[in-house]
Amino acid sequence: MSSRKPIIGILGAPASGKSTVAAEFGRLGCGLIDADRIAHKLLANDDIKEQVRQAFGQEVFDDDGRINRDRLSEKVFQNKSTVARINGIIHPPVLARCEQLIGEYNSDSRIKAIVLDIPLLAEVEWAEKCDKLVFVACSEANRACRAAKKGSFYKKQLKKRENFQISLDKKEKIADYMISNNSGLAAMAEQVVRIFTIVE
Repeated sequence: MSSRKPIIGILGAPASGKSTVAAEFGRLGCGLIDADRIAHKLLANDDIKEQVRQAFGQEVFDDDGRINRDRLSEKVFQNKSTVARINGIIHPPVLARCEQLIGEYNSDSRIKAIVLDIPLLAEVEWAEKCDKLVFVACSEANRACRAAKKGSFYKKQLKKRENFQISLDKKEKIADYMISNNSGLAAMAEQVVRIFTIVE
């Protein structure tokens, strides 16, 4: 029997730990929708690859014909036009898959709630689909540290990505709850449990 589950949306800056927070909700019995993972799989789709090739050229591909995400990011995060171009290619199939997963989770009696880990949740106007929004607060120093662990390229791209997103102040303002992710996994997990107890 299908019943609508509460939908929890995760907001925050790049490298703030949104996916780690979402995973903690998953451990509590939530159905997790990871848009980055969906997008990553889609980049291997032949039709998507051809659209990317037409939009950004052969140079964003490696010698094996796979899309090189670092090269693609370098091309994409240049201006609003290039960001809009990749979003036009990737967002429709990603969001369609997210809708499909929401339907599947609503039909699964084991799932207590649905968590949306979508980096551009507010930008694609999916915040309105959420019953509750959780903002993950993380200092710039900690975010830079996390980004550095992913490599110098990602660290360099961090600020560029933020420039094409809704401001953190606005995201924090529309959130129902805030999680501080500056003090380690245990402290963050404790906050997730507290919020989940209220939302469930």
